[in-house]
Amino acid sequence: MAQVIVQRNNGWAEIRLDRPDKRNALGEEILSELNDAIASFVDDVDTRVIVLSATEPTFSAGAESKIKSDSSPEEKRIAFKGAKSQFRRLFERATNSLEQLEQITVAKVNGHAVGAGWGLTLACDFRYAARKAQFWISEVDLGVLLGVGTTTRMVRLIGAARTKEIVLTGRRYDATELKEIGLLTEVVENGELDEKVHEYVEFLLSKPFLPLAQMKSRIDHIARTAVPEAASVIETILPREDS
Repeated sequence: MAQVIVQRNNGWAEIRLDRPDKRNALGEEILSELNDAIASFVDDVDTRVIVLSATEPTFSAGAESKIKSDSSPEEKRIAFKGAKSQFRRLFERATNSLEQLEQITVAKVNGHAVGAGWGLTLACDFRYAARKAQFWISEVDLGVLLGVGTTTRMVRLIGAARTKEIVLTGRRYDATELKEIGLLTEVVENGELDEKVHEYVEFLLSKPFLPLAQMKSRIDHIARTAVPEAASVIETILPREDS
């Protein structure tokens, strides 16, 4: 049974994590499907906006684990260190591919986003969350490193000091707190998330796609390198008589 559902609409599409019995935990199978879903939009000329969502009640519990909930902190650390999987490779591929899509991407966070689940949302251009959603990163407490991609995106968005606070403490943040520090675009009432995201999608679809995508690419480039693209410099050159 498919764990990632793709629904194409008029000008936009939705990629939905669909593993509610496992709280949409990210294992090798669901990440492989997610990578295939993202790849299907690379050359899609009909889709201009993509919504990343998940089947309720949780957005994603993060990396899949067989650890029992009543395990001690030490038992959890030992289990995570000993786990062998392709998770990190598949996850980094998914987030990098998602970030590099030409389409505008919107994360629709309807519930808790933990660790890698939170990391998925950071690879999107915009993030809408229900007020009930909570976010936390437990990697340090589990004795493992947070992925370099997720760490890098968070530092770009809110700076090193805030990122250290979030990652090193591992505490839970509610949606309102994250909106205040710039990690969420909007927080909406729990029953209004679908409607508000759809309104935002329609707003984005009303704009001409080419300059929208070009500016997305330019902003992302500057965020990565901290310098403007060459094209930006060229555009500021004054015309001369022989031009």
